[in-house]
Parts: sequence; C-alpha cells; structure tokens
Amino acid sequence: AVEQRLTQQAITAASSGGTVDIATSLYPSLDSWMGIDSKQLQEYNRLTPSSGAVVAAPVSGGSSNAAEIKQGVRQVVGCKDPSSGRVGLSVESINKGVFVSYVAQDSIAAKAGLRFGDQILQINGESVAGWSKSKTIEFLKKADPAHIKFAVRDRPFERTITCVKDSAGCIGFRFKKAKINAIVKDSSAARNGMLTDHFLVEIDGQNIVGLSDEKILKIIKSKDRTITVTVMPEFVYDHMVKHLGSSLKKHMDHSVPSEM
Repeated sequence: AVEQRLTQQAITAASSGGTVDIATSLYPSLDSWMGIDSKQLQEYNRLTPSSGAVVAAPVSGGSSNAAEIKQGVRQVVGCKDPSSGRVGLSVESINKGVFVSYVAQDSIAAKAGLRFGDQILQINGESVAGWSKSKTIEFLKKADPAHIKFAVRDRPFERTITCVKDSAGCIGFRFKKAKINAIVKDSSAARNGMLTDHFLVEIDGQNIVGLSDEKILKIIKSKDRTITVTVMPEFVYDHMVKHLGSSLKKHMDHSVPSEM
C-alpha cells in the first residue's frame, strides 16, 4: 500500500510537470533488489553521489540536453504497433527491479522515449516491483493495445560525463567492445572523472549498445568539440545484456534523440 501511494504521488507529479524521487523508498538498496555484490556497490557509491547522475562538465562547454539523466519519475504513454501487436521492447528482471534492456529500432517504445537502462516502476497503474521478466512481458501482451502507460525512472545506474576534444580530436580514453580500458593522463576524460571498467552506452544521448567499435568511433568523430558520454559500470551492464543475443543488439534503436 505504501509502495502504491508513493508511486501514485510520482505519477501525479509527472503529469503536472514535476518530479518526486521515490526510488529510495521503493528500492532501498542496490544489493537487495538487483543481486549485485555489496562490495561492488560500496565502491561504486564512493564514486557516484547519492543524488544520482553525475554531469562532470568542463569549464568550456556543457552537456547535451538529450543525454540528461533526470531525477524523479516520468510518465511515458504508448501503444502497440497495429501490424505486429508489439510495443517494441524487452525487459530484464533482476530480483525486484524491472529494467528496459532492449528497444527495437523504429518501434512504438522508441518513439515514446523509452531507453536502454530505464527502470519501469508501473505499467497501467500496476506496480511491477518484484515482477519477473515473463510476468512483465505477459502483462504487456494482455494490455490495451491502444493505450499503455508507464511510470519510468531515467537510467538510474548510468552517469554522464562531458568532455572536450583536444587539438587532435581525441577525448582521452580507449575502449574495446564498448568497454573503457584506458584513460589518457591529463586528458579531458581524466579531468572529468572517466573511469575504466565502464561501458559506453550513449554518445550525446544516442544509444550505442550493440554497435561495433568502428561505428562508435565514427559517431564520436562526427560530434562537435564538446561531447557528452553516458557510461554504465561493468557489473551492472553485464546484468542488463546477459540475455540479449547479438542479433537483438544489432536491431536496437540507435536513432539520434531530439533535445528535450
């Protein structure tokens, strides 16, 4: 009852343009609902303030609005594709949390604004805390095809880092299979808090999960001097994608988001 009341307060706030951060009340600790080792959590918490996303912007330049990770809960309204009868997403249930693990290209879910890593709190007013992946998918299958309403928290375990390219067009880190494995000393990435053992998940708000390193590098090179990179720690990323096949990753939505 308390969970329903808190979530409803967040929905009301989202409808009126405000936000209410209910995540702490619904999900008190990462290791209690995500099954992640508590030592890894403590290490990550020392690096990430409890207030949520970190935007470590350099003196010159700011972060992309499309990359912003907003606090609180937002409402997303969608429907099913008339031809396929699908919303165009998949989820991963990790203990008591339900997360968006896949958004299909050109799908209703993509157009409605759902993104990889978003946490789903409610579907059509029903709290999904504790639901399994199969229960969530089954509920979506039975939902009214013309109107599906989600309560969503923006990508709670991702953070954004804004960097500035140097004269050679580099931002100071190396990656392999999207995993950051080296950071150049005194580079913009180093000064703004980039860490190894994190995966690249967005560039200026554009999802890059499933893209090859060559395509990711091409996107980075195409950007202006100031670039905002969204990263996710390896131990969380592994939970999110472990059930996604390579074919699904290739068909994920990689469209360039419009700035909010």
